[in-house]
Parts: sequence; structure tokens; C-alpha cells
Amino acid sequence: MKSAADSLAATDARRRLRTLKDLVIRHGVTVGGIGVIVAIVLIFFYLLLVVLPLFEPAEMHLATDYALPTDDARTVHLSTEEQAEIAARYLANGELVFFRTADGEPVARENLLPGGARVSAAGISDLAGDGVVLGLNDGRILPTRVEYAISYPDNQRHLEPGIVYPLGSDPIVVDAQGRAIIAVSGRINDNAARFVSVLEDGDVVLTEVALETHFLSGETTIAEATNQSLDVRVGRNELPAFVLMDPLQEWIYLVAESGDAAVLRREAGEFVINERLRLVENGRRVTALRFLTGGISLLVGTDRGRILQWFPVRDDNNDYRLQQIRSFEGPDSPVTDIASEHRRKGFLVGHANGVLGVHYTTSERTLIERKIADAPLARIAISPRANSFLVATADNRMQLWSIDNDHPEISWSALWGKVWYESYPEPEYIWQSSSASSDFEPKFSLAPLSFGTLKAAFYAMLVAMPLAIMGAIFTAYFMTPSLRTMVKPTVEIMEALPTVILGFLAGLWLAPLMEQSLAAIFLLLLLLPIGILATGFAWSRLPSSVRHIVPAGWEPVLLVLPILLVGWLCFAMNGWVENTFFNGNLPQWISNELGIGYDQRNALVVGVAMGFAVIPNIFSIAEDAVFGVPRHLSDGSLALGATPWQTLVRVVLPTASPGIFSGVMIGFGRAVGETMIVLMATGNTPIMDMNIFEGMRTLSANIAVEMGESELGSSHYRVLFLAALVLFLFTFLFNTAAEVIRQRLRRKYSAI
Repeated sequence: MKSAADSLAATDARRRLRTLKDLVIRHGVTVGGIGVIVAIVLIFFYLLLVVLPLFEPAEMHLATDYALPTDDARTVHLSTEEQAEIAARYLANGELVFFRTADGEPVARENLLPGGARVSAAGISDLAGDGVVLGLNDGRILPTRVEYAISYPDNQRHLEPGIVYPLGSDPIVVDAQGRAIIAVSGRINDNAARFVSVLEDGDVVLTEVALETHFLSGETTIAEATNQSLDVRVGRNELPAFVLMDPLQEWIYLVAESGDAAVLRREAGEFVINERLRLVENGRRVTALRFLTGGISLLVGTDRGRILQWFPVRDDNNDYRLQQIRSFEGPDSPVTDIASEHRRKGFLVGHANGVLGVHYTTSERTLIERKIADAPLARIAISPRANSFLVATADNRMQLWSIDNDHPEISWSALWGKVWYESYPEPEYIWQSSSASSDFEPKFSLAPLSFGTLKAAFYAMLVAMPLAIMGAIFTAYFMTPSLRTMVKPTVEIMEALPTVILGFLAGLWLAPLMEQSLAAIFLLLLLLPIGILATGFAWSRLPSSVRHIVPAGWEPVLLVLPILLVGWLCFAMNGWVENTFFNGNLPQWISNELGIGYDQRNALVVGVAMGFAVIPNIFSIAEDAVFGVPRHLSDGSLALGATPWQTLVRVVLPTASPGIFSGVMIGFGRAVGETMIVLMATGNTPIMDMNIFEGMRTLSANIAVEMGESELGSSHYRVLFLAALVLFLFTFLFNTAAEVIRQRLRRKYSAI
């Protein structure tokens, strides 16, 4: 037999082992908890680190400044190649000078106009600025385009600039009388070219050139060139000072210095006046006119330094009318030149007092406004990559600037407010991050994504909360323990079902089923509660000898058969109900008669599918909370004469309310962050509409869809991280608020 000393030693050893285990577990839990907090904080700061560059201010730095040759004529047009290493200057005397931007050293020089003609006007024939149509003082035009041949001898990048004549090197006669052209614009497409010229006496001439391409050599030649005088005057017979033709050759804009404008559209092969209007307020003058990238918006510069953006908007008669969308304030000095970015909706503005402004239309931001010269800024050329620009001043100097402006399209108003985008009838919340067109205007509104996230969570909770909470209350309070041991694990194991399977079933099976049997779904919502109540009432009216056959607490099993019968009846009645009341098609009737849009993959589908995924979370926590209410509380209430329902409502539920609320908020957090179900079952349409029959796009689904296609470091890439940060903050704020409320409920009912 063991001695008392041995027993005492064994007991002491067990106590020390238990103490050691408690210590290890306590410190392990502490380290694990701290690790979770540290991981969350690191995730937050990583997201913040990726997002912060979106809001960094634009910067520009002078790279070089030098004088141009004093014997050179006036610069009428300026452009640069991709890397801004070589630029092209069109001079008023008809010369084209290619020069190195770093020091102004000429690389090549070519006389475009032998015979003594001079350039009296210049207009771009493509939005990149490489195509230039020259208007001459003898009534002729000469379309040109600069090109740069790239080679890599000895692994060194070498540029060979050159000039191309798309329609031949001989100028095209516009006016046989030889009147000077004071404004010109045009476009060259594959099969045709059109140019519009304003002559010195105000006459407007449309030149149409039919082209033919040799099927072997690919050489394009002029088949026919015709001139047509357009009988149009601007305002009160004023002389048009500016003219623009859109890239599709469908619209012509004629603008006088007073701001009066005539807009012509092509209809049945002829240009007719679409409208007359005034672009600036009375007393102001137009000093510059330029297309924004895409050729839809007009940028109008005034003598007071303002820049106005106009673009066509459909009116009530479905006709296009120019409308001023936004304006940008500049210094009180005339605008001398406007240069549009090649691939974005930004532009640079030069002023007569030497101030340069950098603006962006979508975000309505003035990014930079800085005085860079003492003389007027005569010509501005921005590089295709928008990371540098050239400025030719009126005192014959040239400046090369670098600019750091990676995310000009981002502002708080663009992210969260309504923005009036080109070709839209009014300001809207839009998410559309990409397009097949390089002239596309990115739309990065997070409002529809946040709205879609909350909408999906709302409908999911609308389905899940009643079922989960009522089921938890019945299971914990009324159900027999033997039945509870089967029901509770069965519901909880549903949580292990992958959400991608639920999304797959919702998108490919549930959504078509609901569309085909929508009447049956509504009948279920109406008849199922009635059937359950009727079954309960009928059961209560049966003799006690019959009711006692079923053990106490097993009554819910009796509801299975009525539920199946009601479900079968609803689906059997679906066709008759639709044919009798809804012209044979309830979704179509909803769209046509009620004016409510119906998408197959909609919020109703998401509510059912995501509610099915959320129910186990809420049920498990709520059931544990109700079941965990001390038994002596309910027994005491019953002993004092309260009924079971009174005890449930006034004692059990208040005591369990913190736990029930925690379950609801955890389920809500699960619904907010759910990805695969909403990705596969919503249609992913970023719209703001609470209509239960319309789809949505959530923050999490948007990240999953677009992150793989975004360019590293681009605005799109960083905005997706911003969406993740917003989602992070959503869950953090909701969970924090839930914890505060839970603690208050706990303190309030702890005294029961």
C-alpha cells in the first residue's frame, strides 16, 4: 500500500502539472489573441499603404529650359513622341523641325511648303496630336503626320523621325480664290477624309476626300476631292475663330471669339445646323478651344482664365444638345493654349501671364496651378505617357517639365458622389473600370458597390434572422433533449458546406427555378405560415389520447408532412395562378405592368442562398445563448405562476439577448463579407436599386472579379484595395457597435 507521503507527493505532482497546463494555456490564449490583433492591424496598415498614393498631390519639376533659335518663325503646333525625347515643331513659314527635348538641338528639318506659302492655321487630325492639317494663306490645306521609327543598334534605343503625307505631299485646294485659311480641322479615316476650313472673310468650306487603297501595294490615293460651301454664320454674322470636327466626322463645331457657337451634325450625307448657343457669359471671349480625349467633350478657354467643359446630352426629344457640365477656375489671365492628355481625361492649360494649370475633368480637380514663365505660354505638348510636357513661350523659349500625376481621376467626389460622365444624360453613381476603347473614361464610384454589399446583407438577414432565431428559441426552450441532440448538429453542419457550392446551385439551379415558379414562391410565403398555424390549431383540437401518442417535444416532426404538402400545392398551382392573374408570365407582368425591372439573378435569389449560408452561424450562437440561461430563472418564473410563453418573453429572452444579438451581428458580418454566393448569383450589376428583383455587385465580389485583371500600381488596382479597406472598416465598425450594444444588454439584464 502507498504511504501517505507517496499519496501527498502524487497529489502535489498532479497539482503542479495542472498549474503548468493552466499557465501554458493561459499564455497560449494570450499570445494567440495578441497575434490576431496584430494580424488585423497589419492588414489594415497594408491596405492603407497601398491606398494612400491615390491621394498624393501631383508634382511637376523643371527638367530643362533653353532659348530657341531667334531666326525661327512662330510655332503653330508642338508635339512629342512617346518618351518625350524628340519633339516636332511646325513653324509658320512651313518648316517642320524635329529637335531633342533635352537641349533643343535639331535632329531633322524639312520644308513642307516649297513655293513661298505660309501656314495661317493648324488643326489636329487625330487626338494624339501627331496628325496635323495645315491651313495655308493661299486657300490650300496640307494634311501631315509625324512618325518615329524605332531601332536598337548596339542595344541602344534610336529614333528616326519622319514626316508622312496621308493624302500626298501636294496641298489640297480649298478656295480657288486663294483666300487665307484662319481655322481648320479634319479627320482621316480608312476610306474617306473630311476637313472643314474657315476662310479669312468668314466663309466655311467643307472638303470631302474619297480615298482608294491599292489592293497589292496598300498605297492610299485620292480618288476624288470636292469642296462645299456651308451656308452658316455664327451668332450675329460673326467670324468663326475656332473650328473642330469630331473623330467620327459627324459633328462640326464653329465658335466665334464672342462665345457664340454653331453646332452642325451630319444627316443624310449633309451637314445641317443642330443648334446655336453661347458658350461663355456675356462680355467674355473665347481664347482657346480643344477636344478632350475621345472627341466628345469641348474644352473652352476664356479671356478670364476659366475653362469650361461642354458635351452633348440628349434632351426630352432624344436630340443631342451641348450642355456645360463643369468649369475650372484659373488665374485672371487669358487662356493661350490647351493640351489634352492622350489616354486620360486630363488636360493642361497655358495662360498669358505664364501660369500653367493641370486639371482633370472626371474628378473635377485642379491638380497644379503654377507660374512657370514671365511670358505667355504659346504652345503646350504633353507626352503620350502624360509624365512630361513641353512648353513654348512667346519670348521664344522652350521648357521641358516632368510631372508626377499617377492618379488624377481619384477624388472623394468621384469615389462617393454623383459624377456626370460623357454620354450620360445626368450625373450618376457608376462603377465601370475598363473598356475596349482607349478613349474610355474610368468610373470608380464605390457608392454602388457599398450599396450592393448592404443590399445583399439586408436581404440575406431578412431570410436568415427569423428562421435562425425562432428555430434557436424553439430548439433550446421547447424541444425535447433527444430531438435537440439531432437537430442542433444537423443545422450546425450546414456551416461546413462550401459557399462556392451554394453559389453554383443558386446561379445555375435556384435562379432559373425562381424565375419559372415565381408565383409559387409568393404562394409559399403566403400559404406556408397559414398551413403551419392550421396544423397546430388542428392538433390542439384533437383528443388528448391522440396527442399523447407523440412524446412531448416531438411535435415539430408532425409539421414535416404539412410543409411538404403546402410546398407541392404551391408549385402545382404556379401555372394556373400565372395564367389567370398575370398573363401567363409573372416576371414579365412585373416588368410591363408595374414598371419594376426583373433580372433572373436578383436579390431574392441571393437572400435565399446567402440566408441559407448565414442561418447556421446565427442559429448556433442564439441557441447556445437561450439554452445557457440558468434553469433556476425559468423555474422560478414558472413557480410564481407565469406561463411558459411569459417566462420565455420576460425572463429567458432578455437574459439571452446579448448572445442572440452577437449571433445576429456575426451573421451580418458573414453576409457583408460573403464573396462566392454573390459573385455567382447576383449578375454582378453595379446599380443602386433596392428592388428585390434586381441584382447588385458587392465590394467583395468586385475585388474577386477584377483584381486579377488590374495593372499593378494603377488607379484601378489601388481603388480595389480601397474597396477592401472600406469592407474592412464596414466589418470593424459593425462589430464594434455590436460589442458595445451587447455589453449594454449584458449589464442591463445581468441582474435578472
